Amino acid sequence: MTENTILVEDFLAYTIGIVVYFVGMKLNERVQFLRTFNIPEPVTGGIIAALVALALFMLTGAELEYELETRDRLLVYFFTAIGLNARIADLRAGGRPLLILLGLTLGYIVLQDVIGVVAAQAIGQPSAVGLLAGSASLIGGHGTAIAWAPEIAANHGVPNALEIGVASATLGLVLACLLGGPIAKYLIARHNVADSEHDGLLVGIPHEKEETERINHVSIMAVILTLHIAIIIGYFANQALTEAGFRLPLFVPCLLVAIMLSNTVPHILPNMHWPARTRALAILSDFSLGLFIALSLMSMQLWSIADLAGPLLILLALQAVATVLFILFVLFPLMGRNYLATVLSAGFAGFSLGATPTAIANMTAVTKTHGPAPTAFIILPLVGAFFVDITNAFVIQFFLRF
Repeated sequence: MTENTILVEDFLAYTIGIVVYFVGMKLNERVQFLRTFNIPEPVTGGIIAALVALALFMLTGAELEYELETRDRLLVYFFTAIGLNARIADLRAGGRPLLILLGLTLGYIVLQDVIGVVAAQAIGQPSAVGLLAGSASLIGGHGTAIAWAPEIAANHGVPNALEIGVASATLGLVLACLLGGPIAKYLIARHNVADSEHDGLLVGIPHEKEETERINHVSIMAVILTLHIAIIIGYFANQALTEAGFRLPLFVPCLLVAIMLSNTVPHILPNMHWPARTRALAILSDFSLGLFIALSLMSMQLWSIADLAGPLLILLALQAVATVLFILFVLFPLMGRNYLATVLSAGFAGFSLGATPTAIANMTAVTKTHGPAPTAFIILPLVGAFFVDITNAFVIQFFLRF
């Protein structure tokens, strides 16, 4: 503890994250509303933990700050597991939906900034504030907001750009976690969407299903070994790409390497037990994603956004409404009004207001109840990883010029 800051080191933060996850799980078991609207367990626990940290700050003035190195490793684990589950047939099926989702996402980046700029001007704020409460922090997330804050603070009359950007990304993450499940529930009921008939979840264990596959320490350790092999290859691939001038998040090459391995090794070594679509891999996927979300939400410093609450809440409320309307009247119809479109709608809510892991958490909560949607779990991360950050940078720069 230094002055008014309590620094929680990485391993302890990781342990607290596990506790927070179980708190969310128990609350979801007891509160029908949370289950009905497919609120992910780590979201429930993470928000409770963030509110506890806020109460601690208000009562004592002490700020909780977590080291989160392990959290970022969990993200690599998770997306590598997604890659191991991928089949070529799923990738072929994702061709047309991938292109449609990509076009809609790139268009929505522009729309999100138009809404932000117009709304900011309407309430008497600088236009650049609208960008910070637009794609810079919502589709872009904390990283993009932090990256653009110095430029906006220095040249566009927003000295507290960093605080606004981080606050927008934080509140957007909360909205993203809370909207995805209810949107999916509404679409399923409103359009009588049938549950999936696919076998085997990509993430997690389905609710209220009988166990048909035995899990033991050997199956878990085999999955961990396979994940590590894919991650090591992905790590070296990422280094090579970086040296060649292509900067990507580490999870992207790990995801692609895992897809390659999963669609070659079982054919080359047919007698080898490959962990794709197994309950052991599903458990590790769920564990990694759940803890990532729990750690992300419990580390939110809600007191840091109190001074910005008024105008920011107006801007973000408008963005949330726009996202819901876009999903209901544009994305869901164009994606086919089917179960895949429903799962992607939940994911898009998480992605457009929060981050790719939030989108995956929303989709996971839906698929645990209504069945797998493997194509959704392949195409959404690809859209988020390859295209969005590059397009977002050009869009933000365009708006700043005017």
